[in-house]
Amino acid sequence: MKHNTLPHGRRSRQEGIALIEALVGLLIFSFGVIGLVGLQVAMTRAQGNAKFRADAVYLSSQVVGSMWTDRGNIGQYDSASCSGYAPCKVWTDKVASTLPAGSAQLSITPASGAVSVTVTWSTTAEGTHSHVVTTSVN
Repeated sequence: MKHNTLPHGRRSRQEGIALIEALVGLLIFSFGVIGLVGLQVAMTRAQGNAKFRADAVYLSSQVVGSMWTDRGNIGQYDSASCSGYAPCKVWTDKVASTLPAGSAQLSITPASGAVSVTVTWSTTAEGTHSHVVTTSVN
């Protein structure tokens, strides 16, 4: 009976090929996992930015609604006198506590009812952003 044997030199060169294939497969899998982790980080950052933008829109709408219900004191909502008027002060405190490094600038022209609300926030990853609302309250 004749066995199918390879010469000793040829056989030793073929040993371990399965190990190399497994390591290459593991390397490809690792790059895929690293890509998924990067995608998750980018998605989480985008979700955080969207939340901050939505909060800024909500806060701006909230103060404009307050001005509509308190039209007799609309001049008190201007940034120059806001800290002395309780509803305005509560709102600016809410902006500061809701948004990272949040601040607000209110500009009111009582005679015409022109209102400008600027809500600003800043994150270390994305920098400074602003949301501006210009409307008229008469």
